[in-house]
Amino acid sequence: MPLPPLNIYRHDRRQRSLITLAGEIDLDTIPQVREALEQCLRDGIRTIDVDLTPLTFCDVSGLNAFLYAAQRTTSLGGSLRLHHPSPMLAWMVRITGTEFLFPEGPVGQQSPPPGGGSLSATPVSPPTACRGAPRRLASLGPAVTDGVL
Repeated sequence: MPLPPLNIYRHDRRQRSLITLAGEIDLDTIPQVREALEQCLRDGIRTIDVDLTPLTFCDVSGLNAFLYAAQRTTSLGGSLRLHHPSPMLAWMVRITGTEFLFPEGPVGQQSPPPGGGSLSATPVSPPTACRGAPRRLASLGPAVTDGVL
């Protein structure tokens, strides 16, 4: 029997929760991620740490879910932080200016969340990097060379 595309594990400690995501986050699995994060808030959890170590894939729908959950958590006086992103997710975070999701500084230099210690729970206001006039991307040239993909 094949493994499900996404496994979600939750470990609570008082008002803090560690969510571990294992597998792939895409349009098919994103409802599970949203529900798990929203359930933490319904249960009164206000500090949510998301361990991405065993995550094998995360598309932009995953980043969007993390941003929405961070906004909801912050509006309730809490914080949501991501730990150990894949290089692709770290790249998406960097180019979108949403590095505030990572508590340990520049993307790619995160350390594991402490077992019993506390991470920063300082509310963060949304970044301003995505505001303003849209930018036009430079053309990369033709996608097909000599009629062969």
